[in-house]
Amino acid sequence: MINYFLRCLGKTQLALALVLFSVCTLSVAQAESLSALHVNGLEDGVRLGEHFQVWHDLEGKADLADAIAAYRLDKFSRLPSKGSTGLQPGAFWSVFYLHNDSDKPITLNLEYVDHQLIYLNAYQRNTNDPSFLEIADLALNNSFSERLVSHQRFVVPVELAAGETHQFYFRFGSDEKGFVFPDLRIWQPDKMHYVQSIELGSIAFLVGGLALMSIISLVTGIATNDKTYYAYFVYAATKLATWPTILGFTHMFFIREDFHWSYMSLTGAMSIMTGVIFARIFLQTKVNTPRLDYVLRFMILNAALLAVAALTRETVFSVVLITIALLLYPMLAIASLIRWYQGSRESAVYTLGWTVLIVGLFSQALRDLGLVEHTFVTYYWPVVASYSEMMVIMVAMGIHLFRLRRLKEQAELRYRSQLERAKQELEILVSERTHALEVAKSEAEREARTDPLTGINNRRSFMAKAEAMFDSCRNRSHPMTMLMFDIDHFKKINDNHGHAAGDKALKKFASTLESEIRDGDVLGRLGGEEFGLALYADLDTAKHTAERLRSAVERIYVNTGVVQIRFTTSIGIALMQSEENIEQLMSLADHALYEAKDSGRNKAVVANVA
Repeated sequence: MINYFLRCLGKTQLALALVLFSVCTLSVAQAESLSALHVNGLEDGVRLGEHFQVWHDLEGKADLADAIAAYRLDKFSRLPSKGSTGLQPGAFWSVFYLHNDSDKPITLNLEYVDHQLIYLNAYQRNTNDPSFLEIADLALNNSFSERLVSHQRFVVPVELAAGETHQFYFRFGSDEKGFVFPDLRIWQPDKMHYVQSIELGSIAFLVGGLALMSIISLVTGIATNDKTYYAYFVYAATKLATWPTILGFTHMFFIREDFHWSYMSLTGAMSIMTGVIFARIFLQTKVNTPRLDYVLRFMILNAALLAVAALTRETVFSVVLITIALLLYPMLAIASLIRWYQGSRESAVYTLGWTVLIVGLFSQALRDLGLVEHTFVTYYWPVVASYSEMMVIMVAMGIHLFRLRRLKEQAELRYRSQLERAKQELEILVSERTHALEVAKSEAEREARTDPLTGINNRRSFMAKAEAMFDSCRNRSHPMTMLMFDIDHFKKINDNHGHAAGDKALKKFASTLESEIRDGDVLGRLGGEEFGLALYADLDTAKHTAERLRSAVERIYVNTGVVQIRFTTSIGIALMQSEENIEQLMSLADHALYEAKDSGRNKAVVANVA
């Protein structure tokens, strides 16, 4: 038989056959160290457990041939954690064997256990056949109709003939970095659909409950004009979008085309942000726990950055920020405990609700880090905890409403005494109004000196300050230099990208110059894209400063959401000598500016003095 085989194959075919034979031999040998999981077609979510090994492809560029080679070199190993790879770059490959113990062909569904996956590829072969067949090429941003099984998580159907053993390679990929849970669940299809229907019903119940609580809170807010209820309404409304999106149901039913992982981060960020805002209002942390209130403000900032990262689709940044948010959640329970200690009864109920949520979200963070096993309980615990938290907070809101009513009754009883003190209160009010008017006057004066777009001196303020500097330097024989700036091709920015982009460019330009100059220097916007800078400096220092500012402007850019706009600036420099007033000095600098623009732009030119 071997002689016949050798005669029929040429040298190339013979070499290929020997390679395939060696792969089969090595695969069979390694199959002995990685035992097959025996299945019979009746599985109800059994996990691979110890019957799989993983290999970390750091760059995420390995294909099936690379994975097979890695397996032959014993690079695959058992997962050291309790289910998660932790936050890692690249992709992970898993390998495992399934053996059909039954006497008939079976069909199984292999379910990825979590929603945090961007790409999944799967390959299958009979151990008696060296060639692999690609059985799945799934991606989160693909149309949902392309899924092999209509399920909120990735599911790969496989078939095994009676008595056969099949080898599988699964590739789990993320954008840049992500968490991977390689331990699959194995289902008989009908049993999986039954469990899925329970999940759908539970989520529908949760969404309905959140919608009802949101509406009740809105109605109460309208009736009482209490911003606490409006804040709760917004918080509950964001959760209506958050959990279905995070768990995959939004992609399944609503955004079936062009779904992106950033939607999960964005809705999660909005839920966290509105939740912390509600907590600050409800617990009145700004007044009662001012130091802890700074932590809550940081949590709001972190959530805002998470929303920005989601919109800009910064994968690693999003994952890091969401992990920080989850780990900071216990601060809300601490704030409510302090308010409870201070005498706020509704805070006691609030503490219970947030503690339930915090335990759930904290366990999610531990689960993602591989410190807690990934099960249906730990997977849905944050969801159940979130719903429980909202219900408990509704109770706290009821207590809050009862307290408001009691306070109103007490206020009515004190009405007579308040009338008697009306004169004194009126005097205080007049004093406060007077102070407010003084503040408003100061603010109006400040606005009169400030350019409303860039926040720096306007032309009027710049001229006054520059004139004062001019007189001071002339009287004391100190050097003074005037720099005139003009943004190169600014009209093209407006024409090509719109006035909003032009405004961004002006603000970016002004903030860049302002951050690079000294406190005593005077910067102002003279009009349009023209700016002036008055310096206490000699000519050499002024030229150095101009070049430094020109270089700084050359490095900045404006992000329009579609493209990044870069621009340059031309600069005219004039040293105070025999000029009689600031206008003459500015005129010299202005002529130098036009010379810089006429000679090619993006340069600084010193004014020629006759």
